[in-house]
Amino acid sequence: MKIHHRRSIRLPGYDYTSEGAYFVTLVTHRRERLFGKIVDDEMVLNEFGKIVYFTWNDLPNHNPDIGLDEFIIMPNHIHFIVYLFNPAHTVGAGSQPAPVDPTVNDIPAGLEPRVDLESRAGLEPAPTKKRTSLSEIVRQFKTFSARCINTSRGTPGAPVWQRNDYDPSRKERSGVQKPRHIISTDREHETIAAYIANNPSNWINDNERNPW
Repeated sequence: MKIHHRRSIRLPGYDYTSEGAYFVTLVTHRRERLFGKIVDDEMVLNEFGKIVYFTWNDLPNHNPDIGLDEFIIMPNHIHFIVYLFNPAHTVGAGSQPAPVDPTVNDIPAGLEPRVDLESRAGLEPAPTKKRTSLSEIVRQFKTFSARCINTSRGTPGAPVWQRNDYDPSRKERSGVQKPRHIISTDREHETIAAYIANNPSNWINDNERNPW
């Protein structure tokens, strides 16, 4: 019997609790087109896509030391940029607004998931954490969204996401897509943000639509 070892996608030696901006890609299990479809270069979310949208917007309510930036839901994957803040730099400084409950303010009409989202199990930070790490954000996101999606479709425990964020052995045509990419310059941020925003219009050439 062959034993397959997963390659680590973490940057060796890097502190993923460090203050900074990160670009992350999450892909669905077996690249299933789970979240909706592209119509006229726009992403149309289904019920599962709305759950993912809610989960993303809800993250700062449980992690006051993070900030949300660009985010896109595609039929079978998502891209996002998230900021990790040093709490000592934000507390009392007025540089980070208080999180807003998306159940009231951040979810546009028509995008509210029908599944009961009152329970935040899976979104609560790990009890031993001191500062939010990128791995913790990804864990919360995957755990809560998967639980709600499986509740909605009646498939408790079924896999929703790939175990890893992204397969680093595949080179993207965009030149910017990496599993957990540390954004180091303003120009790099602009390039990645534009890539995320333009993802729906580039779906026809997307590697997740046409994996090779």
